[in-house]
Amino acid sequence: MTRGAEAAPVASYAGMAATSEAIVSLLERALPGSEFAGAPVRLYRSGDFAAPMNEGVSLYLHRIDLNTSRRNAPWRLGDDGRRYRAALPLDLHYLLTAWGSDPVKQQRLLGWATRVLHDTPVIPAGLLNHAGPEAGTFGSDEQIELVWEALPHADLSEIWDVAKANRQPSATYLARSVEIESKILLEEATEVQVRDLGFGQEFDRVGEGAPR
Repeated sequence: MTRGAEAAPVASYAGMAATSEAIVSLLERALPGSEFAGAPVRLYRSGDFAAPMNEGVSLYLHRIDLNTSRRNAPWRLGDDGRRYRAALPLDLHYLLTAWGSDPVKQQRLLGWATRVLHDTPVIPAGLLNHAGPEAGTFGSDEQIELVWEALPHADLSEIWDVAKANRQPSATYLARSVEIESKILLEEATEVQVRDLGFGQEFDRVGEGAPR
């Protein structure tokens, strides 16, 4: 994100939630023309797995990491021409799960959802801003890359510990480098306006008459 001070109060914290809402919105927009029209798509917390929906798709943000490739990024130049502290780049890890009373329909729903996300590997700013309550969370030229993430079986089992007996077929995704901006300006020294030659003039007066 490279916007100026006006948008900073929103972008400083809303990027994570806006990304989650955009993924949900992406699936919801594809539902009407499919056999699953009317099925809900919801963001889940860990407690929701104890009593999940009967049919639909859930998206669970199970881990957040610092994007190491951008962690040492320099200061950010805002649209106002001022310098701000570097953005905080985050990687968001999601668990996508299909729910259904019939296993065949459940698997068809999961196949449909993964196909929709695979067809949109880059989420544009228009969708990122439309899904959330704030219109300017992301700049017009920004986007988020959403990729399939292959997790080891042990890591996936650890995620499903929150669901106990409700473990279901799922897919895991990574939203790469969601940047959370800082509102803090970097202090800069003021530009030199006048050159003061007073020191040289004083030396001339004190040394007047002295050998040069």
